[in-house]
Amino acid sequence: MRGAFTDAKADRVGCFEIANGGTLFLDEIGNLAMPQQAKLLRVLQTGEFHAVGSSRARTTDVRVVAATNVDVRREVADGRFREDLLYRLNTVEIHVPPLRARKDDILPLATHFVGRVARRYGRGPCTFTAAARDALLRHAWPGNVRELEHAVERALLMAHGDEIDEVDLGLAAGAIGAHPLGSASAAAATLEEAERQTIKDALARFGGNVSAAAAALGVSRSALYRRLQHHGIKAGG
Repeated sequence: MRGAFTDAKADRVGCFEIANGGTLFLDEIGNLAMPQQAKLLRVLQTGEFHAVGSSRARTTDVRVVAATNVDVRREVADGRFREDLLYRLNTVEIHVPPLRARKDDILPLATHFVGRVARRYGRGPCTFTAAARDALLRHAWPGNVRELEHAVERALLMAHGDEIDEVDLGLAAGAIGAHPLGSASAAAATLEEAERQTIKDALARFGGNVSAAAAALGVSRSALYRRLQHHGIKAGG
């Protein structure tokens, strides 16, 4: 609401108001803080909400789809998630196995991501070499589909020409967050240089913002700071 807080000069429409009559997707619902869980439960039960700074109740009719990668029932048992909210959300439950259990999905998803990323960067069509495809299938993908998407983006930035090779993916010892490689071999040096350039490209893309660059690279902020220190790269954000 305009005037609800300092510098609030225009009305802002919230997600439930925008989604009225449609579907609202709530990702990482298992990480929602308790105060927000109570507010979400109230909206789901009554269909009513209050805009920031307003005393007037508004109504919404929204289909909610929620996703999480945590065991919500364990979170309930540990007191970190409301049991009544779980029951309200869990009308229909769909369990999606991790990517490592869906090997047949890896290459089609990678192909989809490389096409989308190539268009974003104004690149032409790009394909994976046989070695890169084997590396994609061998990897355990602890970060699931998001890790795959970030790996493909890094690889596209590092690839020379219209093919992505195994070394461009950086899924083995040279990947970000792994133990630093020594410089005993030319291959190790190449991976070191590739990682350094990938980090520099990500920082440049986000204006030096470390948090945004870390998210794009699929690593934690602290992990990226360790790699910045390792490579002697300075950045703000």
